[in-house]
Amino acid sequence: MTDAFTCFKALRRPRLLVRAARFGLVDYNRDRDLKKLMKTAATPSPANAVNELLQEEARLEDTRKTGDASYSIAYHVEILIALMSEVRLLPHGPREVR
Repeated sequence: MTDAFTCFKALRRPRLLVRAARFGLVDYNRDRDLKKLMKTAATPSPANAVNELLQEEARLEDTRKTGDASYSIAYHVEILIALMSEVRLLPHGPREVR
C-alpha cells in the first residue's frame, strides 16, 4: 500500500486547478474549512484528513474527466486547497507544496 504523501505527489491535475488551489492556501482555516468539507463535528488528524480528501479528490477528478454536469470546479478547488494544506502537516511531509 502506498502512503498518502506518495499518492499526493503522483497527482497530475490541470494547471488552472492547481493554481487556483495555491491562491486559496492563504485563507485556509483548518478548523472551519476541514469540518465543512468532511462534514464532521471534530477536526480529524492530518493523516485521516489526507486519506479522505484523496478519495474525494479522485472521485471529483473522475467526474471532471467524464464531463458529468454535477461536477463543481469550486468544490474541486476547495478539496485541493484542503489536501495541499493537510499534506504539509504530515510527518516528513513537504514544507512547501509546488
